[in-house]
Amino acid sequence: MEGPQPGESHKERVDRELTELLQGLRVAVTGVQVLFAFLLTVPFSPGFQRVDTLGRWLFFIALMGAALASVCFITPAAQHRLLFRSGLKERMLHTGNGLGIAGAAFLAVAMTSAVALVAETVIGGWQFILFGGLIGLSAAWLWFIQPLTHLYRSKDVK
Repeated sequence: MEGPQPGESHKERVDRELTELLQGLRVAVTGVQVLFAFLLTVPFSPGFQRVDTLGRWLFFIALMGAALASVCFITPAAQHRLLFRSGLKERMLHTGNGLGIAGAAFLAVAMTSAVALVAETVIGGWQFILFGGLIGLSAAWLWFIQPLTHLYRSKDVK
């Protein structure tokens, strides 16, 4: 989110930023819902009984991560409906931003665990750590560390 646009009032800026936030969360919701729906079907698959204890833990961590990410990503839209015309739009914006960040963290956990589960099931051995770790580190870098680095550096420039 940027500062106010030229000629934009505070209310217009908050309206624009809330709209941008909700649109961004809609994109994230779609992806996490697909992952969550897939994970909900896994225990009912014929081969799930062969998954070992480690695989079951990876599955459960992925399922919980996807569920919590879904809750975080859907909450701003639900709260927007409940708080419609309450005058709390700026509060919703700040809350929604925090929930979007939390949802991204839970989604990273879910994706990391899901990839590790598949790698552990398909490849076996310790190599699943490499593949799950690659996803986890990629998400950490691209979603959190890199943007925070840019933010930190931009403050040094000003």
